[in-house]
Amino acid sequence: MQPTATVLVYSDNSNTREQVRTAAGRRPAADLPPVEYIECATMHAVLKVLDKGGVDACVFDGEATPIGGMGLCRQIKDEIFNSPPVLLLMGRPQDAWLATWSRAEAAVTLPVEPVGFPEALAALLRTRLAVEA
Repeated sequence: MQPTATVLVYSDNSNTREQVRTAAGRRPAADLPPVEYIECATMHAVLKVLDKGGVDACVFDGEATPIGGMGLCRQIKDEIFNSPPVLLLMGRPQDAWLATWSRAEAAVTLPVEPVGFPEALAALLRTRLAVEA
């Protein structure tokens, strides 16, 4: 098992980024390595981090402004080879079709829920880390 997993969290709202960190904690599941979070408040910061590599999963806020997480997700799926899986935070369950359009691997609704969210993030990390192994 690798020593840590890296999760990029994108939201223009610092409270949303904090909800993500708090809900998932340092280790979203016992069978996963501890998580290191990289927080980004802008699209440009996200692209810069992803260009460097080493990100195991992303959490994108679909309600972020001016660039929403859904559009950003679709962009990275088109532009970044072997892009990390994305967990999309949606404002409404009715937006699930947009999550599919964005090509996100998983989606949950806001506010970040302390049981379902870590389970969804853990599933993405398990898949990514198994592929990299």
